[in-house]
Amino acid sequence: MAYPKLVNRLWRVIKSENILRLGPWLSVRQECVQLPNGNQIPTWYVLEFPDWINVIAITKEGQMVMVDQYRHALGETHYELVAGVVDPGETPLQAAKRELSEETGYEGGEWQPFMTLSPNPTNHNNKSYTFLAIGVEKRREQHQEPTEDIHVDLMTPDQVLEMLRDGEIIQALHAAPLWRYFAEKKMS
Repeated sequence: MAYPKLVNRLWRVIKSENILRLGPWLSVRQECVQLPNGNQIPTWYVLEFPDWINVIAITKEGQMVMVDQYRHALGETHYELVAGVVDPGETPLQAAKRELSEETGYEGGEWQPFMTLSPNPTNHNNKSYTFLAIGVEKRREQHQEPTEDIHVDLMTPDQVLEMLRDGEIIQALHAAPLWRYFAEKKMS
């Protein structure tokens, strides 16, 4: 199916200033921009993050590797995909394999790019890359960072789909690829 071709209507940056840097994870840029129609926006904020990854990992036995962890901003614990940050010098695939190994101890399998999303194209400059890893197996113990408290959960695809339907997976950058995975699985 064909869809209309987009025309990229770039904003012209008149002034740009970094106003905040919080370590390697976040900086904020304030810009004055001009739209193609000539209108100006005197104050536009861009949140600069490194790229992120997440992994739909399926074991040789057909179980889905999920994690649960507390998310302080919400004050809640939720089920999620394995996820993390692409470190400097890494490709998204290298980061995905590293995060799966560190957070769960699962490795191997056949890997393929699955989906690329923008967390919020209005004011985030990064992308989130999802990979599908089929046939992973437990090869080592978890190696969590001091800031992580991650529990590994092996679930059937039916359990994960039920959690999606029940709103138990609320991280949007994890739910969207899972919904696509189940939609394509149903169509095949």
